[in-house]
Amino acid sequence: MLAEMPVAKLSLNELSRRVGLAKPNVLRYFESREAVLLDLLETEINDWIAELERLHPTGEGSARERGDLLADTLATSLAQRPVLCDLLSAQGAVLEQNISAEAGIRHKHAARKSLQSLVRLVQCHIPELGAQGSAALVETTLLMTMTAWQCSRPSDAMLAAYASDPALAAMRPDFTDLVRRTTAVTASGLLARQREESSAIPAS
Repeated sequence: MLAEMPVAKLSLNELSRRVGLAKPNVLRYFESREAVLLDLLETEINDWIAELERLHPTGEGSARERGDLLADTLATSLAQRPVLCDLLSAQGAVLEQNISAEAGIRHKHAARKSLQSLVRLVQCHIPELGAQGSAALVETTLLMTMTAWQCSRPSDAMLAAYASDPALAAMRPDFTDLVRRTTAVTASGLLARQREESSAIPAS
């Protein structure tokens, strides 16, 4: 269904109809539409991490070059997973609403585990960042994914506006480029700050 419509338009009634169950029967397994979507988000992000873990780092090139390569890998792989991006972009405003505290706790524990896996993955590609720098890079990449996905999916009215004028069309954000550039610049910035901090420490 999410291949046909955005998260915001997916209703529990239509979901029940598609699976051939009455709505009360669906609610026996999931407490709400949002709980269904949170479960799907966890599945999607775990599949994405598994895909990334199959890509072994080469270890070649400078830290900045490896950061640029990782940024391209992350951006490209995310662009190929529109359902994951749509779910991530709706996480705070939609998916985490209308759920119980228990469901929220389960979700956050799963999210924490996924974040830890992504941090370890970044450390494999750019060990110079360390755990703290890798966590900051993962956080920035995911936040940019959430924002860039929304901005790169304009309404019909905005599509018409872009089509009317090449100058306006140039303002339409490109999802892959935004995520790639933001991740690469963040990685190089974190590396530069670490070098500055290391050089500022007096030798004993």
